[in-house]
Amino acid sequence: MAETGTPGSGQGAGDGAGGESLGELVSLAIKDVSQLIKWEIDLAKLELRDDVKRLGISSAMLGVAGFVGCLVLVLLSFAAAFGLVAAGIWTWAAFLIVAGGYLLVAGIAVFLGRLKMRRLTGLRRTRASVQGSLAVLRHEGNTGSGPQGAN
Repeated sequence: MAETGTPGSGQGAGDGAGGESLGELVSLAIKDVSQLIKWEIDLAKLELRDDVKRLGISSAMLGVAGFVGCLVLVLLSFAAAFGLVAAGIWTWAAFLIVAGGYLLVAGIAVFLGRLKMRRLTGLRRTRASVQGSLAVLRHEGNTGSGPQGAN
């Protein structure tokens, strides 16, 4: 008696109102959730691609800074050697000026590399989208359970 009253009335009301069974509605909900998850993964891939590109550029800038740092070391070594050999000659000053120029280039490269690293997004848009989707799912879940609890 309890079996015929509860499921029969629930299925009859669902078929009469929307024309779709509970199984079809669940299937549609699962399809929608799987499509949402697919879109979230695609968004994450897109953001990661941008971040990888920025990481590549910033690591190249830091590589340039390392190479220029080696050049500065070589030039400063030559300047020190010639400065000691020719203590009274101004040639070493020219070498120091050139080394200072390379040091300035290295500083600019480090600054630009760090600036690129700060601009990484860290999947902000994906995180916001997922949180929004979860909030919608929670809100619909609360709305659906509210009338049942009240009845």
